[in-house]
Amino acid sequence: MERHFECTACGKCCQGWLPLSLDDALAHAGRFPLFLLWTPMRPGGKSFDLTAKLGITIKLKNRKKAAVRITAISYVASHMPCPALAEDGKCVVHETKPQRCKTMPLSGSRAENDQTDLLIPSPGWDCDISSESTLLYRDKQIIARSEFEAERKQLVADAEILRPYAQLMLDSLPSLRMDLHKMALRPQGGHVIVNFSTLLARLGNVDVFAFAAQQLPIIQAFADLTRGQANHKDEHQHYTACAEDYRRTIDAKP
Repeated sequence: MERHFECTACGKCCQGWLPLSLDDALAHAGRFPLFLLWTPMRPGGKSFDLTAKLGITIKLKNRKKAAVRITAISYVASHMPCPALAEDGKCVVHETKPQRCKTMPLSGSRAENDQTDLLIPSPGWDCDISSESTLLYRDKQIIARSEFEAERKQLVADAEILRPYAQLMLDSLPSLRMDLHKMALRPQGGHVIVNFSTLLARLGNVDVFAFAAQQLPIIQAFADLTRGQANHKDEHQHYTACAEDYRRTIDAKP
């Protein structure tokens, strides 16, 4: 089976969470509300082995293991537009857009034979999937590979930083391990959201104070935007707690 796909820049997929490489997250720290997404996957998933390779594994109560991916994300509530989306639906950072956006609809975080469903646009999207558009996928093999391979390369590099960070977090925060166990055992799965600031010490030459100053107004703006909205209660709590964390960081600057 063949799958064709070309982006028409309609902007209709530019909503909600946006996974980012660490380099892309830092490059866009002045625009995106950054958090870390922890996602457990139980054995049996098509991309389980890849998820374990790019992340870590944790033991479950049933003696099985869950693979856990840790991903930097622009944490925008579902159905809210990406902060880089202009009113006309165009991307304002198109020339420097994150690799995740360049790779769409393929995903470097999934096995090559696990891409088919990603090539079916959601209702209302204006993607071109006609036979005249680019041939991306044939018989579960990626044909146009450059962006997929670029994203996979980023993910492999990020894993070298994220794996030891994740293990340290799990060793020092039993509550995080418990939350991941709970999500892994839920039939519908789930995620755990952690402040991006917990990773900063492992990112080399990042100026923590400058980063906090970039993020605070963005995080606070989203806290204000979601205040009083019952359907965005969880997001509001994360934004509010994160904003307070960055205020403390800024106040502690010598």
